[in-house]
Amino acid sequence: MKENHFSRLNQYRSMWVLVFFDLPTETKKDRRAATRFRKNLLDDGFTMFQFSIYMRFCASRENAEVHEKRVKYGLPEYGKVGILQITDKQFGMIQLFHGQKATALEKPTQQLELF
Repeated sequence: MKENHFSRLNQYRSMWVLVFFDLPTETKKDRRAATRFRKNLLDDGFTMFQFSIYMRFCASRENAEVHEKRVKYGLPEYGKVGILQITDKQFGMIQLFHGQKATALEKPTQQLELF
């Protein structure tokens, strides 16, 4: 019973960081900046959820804030970027569809972080 209690609490403590972006790609410089931004997200443990939407699981709100700061540090000069933090519990309530067919959410693999 205790284990279930702790896993339920973790769903409210653990966070997902979602990064939404719309970056210009008209010039070579713009394309390089957009590619660098996406590469930085991948290097920081984010995975692509959809085109221009990347997500990352974090064990705590404090850890999520660290990754949010890293995203802000690497913002490109132009374009729109949004950052959203939600709890694991909230993320688990997402409804996904491919066409009109509902699909299950594939969670990315857990990552071990060493500090």
